[in-house]
Amino acid sequence: MSPASAPRGPVVLPDAVRSRLRTPEPVWLNEEGGLTFRDAAAGVFAKWNPAGTAISLAAERDRLAWARPHHPVPEVVEYAADETGELLVTRALPGDSAVAERWLADPRTAVRAIGEGLRALHEQLPVADCPFSWSTADRLARRTPETRAELGEAPPIEQLVVCHGDACAPNTLLGADGRWIAHVDLGTLGSGDRWADLAVASMSLSWNYGDGFEAEFFAAYGVLPDVDRIRYYRALWNSGD
Repeated sequence: MSPASAPRGPVVLPDAVRSRLRTPEPVWLNEEGGLTFRDAAAGVFAKWNPAGTAISLAAERDRLAWARPHHPVPEVVEYAADETGELLVTRALPGDSAVAERWLADPRTAVRAIGEGLRALHEQLPVADCPFSWSTADRLARRTPETRAELGEAPPIEQLVVCHGDACAPNTLLGADGRWIAHVDLGTLGSGDRWADLAVASMSLSWNYGDGFEAEFFAAYGVLPDVDRIRYYRALWNSGD
């Protein structure tokens, strides 16, 4: 999962995007060169990842298709891949990201929606049927022995759920009434301890809204903070996800 932000300066339009979108507008750029475009007229978003990146749009395609019958997520319109990279086109959903200007100016509303939305995702996605993993064991297997030693022993699972896998604030969509309506960017969705999501979601609040909102987030989700699990899962995230 790579940090992403609005592109600054000119953006080179990939051929795969140019051939499919008539009015593409670049809206996100991640640190590996992946781009997201919006075509408002067509009502779609297109993600483009150049070949050789660690992010798999095929993985996101499969997770969206699995999750969509159970929870509001984007509908996949098209997936394509060639020697230059991968393209994923999805139907646009109503609402705005929790970090749209409107919600940056009203952070308490956004934070409550993020907490309530994450609780709904954890309750609605059927963990017993989930074919994808975001388990601590699988994530640790991708770390070096030195990193695993630094992280120490993982806490026992408190509650197994289907985790979003990148539950940072921008990936919750809000409606005009300030309530959550959907989730996006599910490329690492999979079963895991709910605290893996809770730790990262709460950590991301300060990046987007400033300090002082974690208590409101946990209250909206409906759980008391677990300091030890929060510390561990934030360290795991920061070690290389």
